[in-house]
Amino acid sequence: MGQAHSRAALRIASLFPDAKFKPELVVCADVEQGRRDRAVNDFGFARAVPGFEEAVTAKDVDAVWVTAPNMLHVPMISAAAAAGKAIFSEKPIGGTPAQTVEAFKIATKHSTPTGVGYNYLWSPLVIHARELISSGAIGKVTHYRGRFLSMYGSDELGLLTWRFKFAQAGYGVTSDILSHSVSLAHFLVGDIAEVTGMKNNTITHRPLPTGAASHYGRGKATDPKGEVENEDFASMLCSFKNGATGTFETSRSMVGPESQNAFEVYGTEGALSWNLEKINELQFYKREDGVNTGYKTIYGGDRFPFHGAFAPGMA
Repeated sequence: MGQAHSRAALRIASLFPDAKFKPELVVCADVEQGRRDRAVNDFGFARAVPGFEEAVTAKDVDAVWVTAPNMLHVPMISAAAAAGKAIFSEKPIGGTPAQTVEAFKIATKHSTPTGVGYNYLWSPLVIHARELISSGAIGKVTHYRGRFLSMYGSDELGLLTWRFKFAQAGYGVTSDILSHSVSLAHFLVGDIAEVTGMKNNTITHRPLPTGAASHYGRGKATDPKGEVENEDFASMLCSFKNGATGTFETSRSMVGPESQNAFEVYGTEGALSWNLEKINELQFYKREDGVNTGYKTIYGGDRFPFHGAFAPGMA
């Protein structure tokens, strides 16, 4: 994630030429020397250090990106907030609900400007879906269906990296990618009032890595194995404060969906459907009399704000 944020910072000037600021990559913190070298040589950081405390308290730093493993977020947020820095944290904010509440209290105490990496909210057609819902185009919302199905953990020989260990990642797919579905639901429908759910593990053991292995690294069937400590499947039923109901499903081990972050919103007069795998298509159904009913496709384009800055291949 640190690499993704670094690339994004370098592109802000070209993608958003009217922006009032241009980021400067001042200091990167990473425990691995090789990654510190890359931060300086490949991404242009002025310097790199092994400990986050030195980075987040540096006098020449105004804003901090928190992109470490989930369970390490709160100490970094706490140090940055106490030092008076603005903070952009990757999701989930904490590895557990308790950590997330703690981070919120810290930011509130210090009046810290904050942001969280729910980037899919800025997809132009997701924003348009929200505008359609707010305008009453589909009537009163009655039900929301959200899913994020991905294959990044479907290989049984995928290495036992930090994402599969509770001490570093906290919860598994629930916080890793279901949180994206929940953020979309909040954005489109509103606050959730009540939930019930279940979780499960399909792949319980994985090959142990040697050294600083890539999350997408692969071992051999004969390698020593360790136990997966968090869930790879979860589902949830919920009710929203406005009376709508919702269902959610998420998995990192299903074979087939590459990155199916999708939602369906149903109302009394219509429905909307969107899937990240077809990012520039929004399905819109409007209740009408006659025989010419059915979903129509709204295609993304430069008539929507941020299209050229968000859609892959457009910038």
